[in-house]
Amino acid sequence: MKGTAIISRLNVKILIALLLALSAGYIIRGLTHQSPAVQLNGDGTEHAQPAAQWWTCSMHPQIRQPKPGKCPICFMDLIPISSAGGDIGQRQIEFSEDALKLMEVRTTPVERKFVEAKIRMVGKIDYDETKVRHITAWVPGRIDRLYVDFTGTHILKNDHMVYLYSPELLSTQAELLQAVKAVQNMRPDTSDLMRRSTIATLDAAKEKLRLLGLQNRQIEEIEKTGRPTDHLTIYAPMGGIVIAKHVTEGTYVNTGTKIYTVADLSQVWVKLDAYESDMMWVRYGQEVEFTAEAYPGETFKGRISFIDPILDPKTRTVKLRVDVPNRDGRLKPGMFVRAIVRSKVAAGGMVMDPNMAGKWICPMHPSVVKTQPGKCDICGMDLVTTESLGYVKADAAGKPPLVIPASAPLITGKRAVVYVRVPGTEKPTFEGRQVVLGPRAADYYLVTEGLNEGDIVVTKGNFKIDSALQIEAKPSMMSPEGRGMPAGHEGHNH
Repeated sequence: MKGTAIISRLNVKILIALLLALSAGYIIRGLTHQSPAVQLNGDGTEHAQPAAQWWTCSMHPQIRQPKPGKCPICFMDLIPISSAGGDIGQRQIEFSEDALKLMEVRTTPVERKFVEAKIRMVGKIDYDETKVRHITAWVPGRIDRLYVDFTGTHILKNDHMVYLYSPELLSTQAELLQAVKAVQNMRPDTSDLMRRSTIATLDAAKEKLRLLGLQNRQIEEIEKTGRPTDHLTIYAPMGGIVIAKHVTEGTYVNTGTKIYTVADLSQVWVKLDAYESDMMWVRYGQEVEFTAEAYPGETFKGRISFIDPILDPKTRTVKLRVDVPNRDGRLKPGMFVRAIVRSKVAAGGMVMDPNMAGKWICPMHPSVVKTQPGKCDICGMDLVTTESLGYVKADAAGKPPLVIPASAPLITGKRAVVYVRVPGTEKPTFEGRQVVLGPRAADYYLVTEGLNEGDIVVTKGNFKIDSALQIEAKPSMMSPEGRGMPAGHEGHNH
């Protein structure tokens, strides 16, 4: 009985201690959790205080602290949120000036201006196919001499190239000599019909020899000596570099057999690869600047003469060809180049080039540009307007597009959100707007819908503003309709 009494007294003491501790906890909790919006005056009345400023992590919204610092999970800087709801819109949020400084928010006005898209490409130099010729045998025979022994030799027009034996030449030269003799034997009383017929036979014999590869001076030599020859010297039809030798001495060839290939390097092609995303800024006839690794610090220029109509499905690129003058011969086929096209963007995403506006251009030769319609000086084709090739009209050159910096929109893949500062508010207030973007031009996006000129958009810190909206369960970039915090995070203050 005595032991039982002792135990009972101990239980009573423990119970009293627990009750005292519990009461103290409630008192302390009441003191520490007193509403920050209410404070007692000296006479015991209450007066309102400004709403408390809380700080949270943009990556971990369950973290909330009454002062700035680092997130204990990811160590990112905490961002401020206001506990006061305020009379603001569902897609709006307000901050204090101090909070904006800590968030490092930067803004810029929406403006209309011409921006320049820079398209960077790589490629290499190649022969101009229009300036590559084959030296061939015009008659069957045997090659007795090749005057050019190796490839890479520089030749001039009318340099001798091949000494060819061909028995077929004898019969044609015999026709020529017979025609010459017939002309010489014409009598003064020969009728006009016979005279014209004899002269026509001579001209036909000369033309036949020309078609076999003989030059006029060679034909004149045969006429003068009266002796036919069984050898033919083939001359270079153009100057350039011998890039291929196809046969050797002693080879029997047929009509049309290739003997040499000659390339004129006074003009070359630059073949470039342009990504499909950049093709909207590329136009036929545009000027291209490029550098070659062989000549660091030096810039060369040319014009786009061809845009491949087919996309390469493996590389997702389109082949471009640029005509480049190369009179000094420094640009050599096979050289690697880095190129850039600068496209000035006008309203509607059109390419604006003052040198092309209102002009006429040849669809085959972009170097032929005229101020009036007409024919191409090179190929005789009708010129077309530059507007038909995608250039902006001359009367539209004064309409700059509406643009924003590329850092302003938050893009999810399906939509784009821009945060705009709301004018006329007591505290800095920002509103999320869904916008329709046009193409990107360098560091800017063209804006199609959603913004007006003069709107102030956030260019830095927009992700932090978006995170603060997510924490307050308001519509944001990732939550267009707004939603509550994830289960298990409510009321967790750390």
